[in-house]
Amino acid sequence: MFVKRRLKLSERKQLFYIARGLPHLRKLREIMDSIYALFDRRCRMQTALNKLKKLRHWVKRFKWIGDTLKKVFSPNLEKALIFLDDKLLPATSNAVERGNRRHRKMQTGVYRVRNQSCLEGRIALDMMRESRAEGRDQTLETLHRARRGHT
Repeated sequence: MFVKRRLKLSERKQLFYIARGLPHLRKLREIMDSIYALFDRRCRMQTALNKLKKLRHWVKRFKWIGDTLKKVFSPNLEKALIFLDDKLLPATSNAVERGNRRHRKMQTGVYRVRNQSCLEGRIALDMMRESRAEGRDQTLETLHRARRGHT
């Protein structure tokens, strides 16, 4: 709940109830909100870089949070902000993200079965298909010829 991007009203109330008397947890949520604000599409790259500079200074001040949010100091974060100025790059819709996730999940299944016996089985199946392809081509050619002869 402390690092979730968008909180519903009920979740926000619950968070404040949990963090009551624990200001460092409330501060963690505040910092996470500012990290998510960096990637707001309404923000230009230079503005986001300035915000990132302030954010890094802010995170440095809180020693207890430094290990948790050490990725804020990564140069890759600055590289990611370059795409904010690109007008030709629209925001990705949820449907596209779901499709990408489905594809990634399928790929894990494909790459998981790369052991020796499975590879041998796949090669054997491919060889069998190739051997039957000749007969299949001949059958198709005969059917096409018969169809042309009747019409």
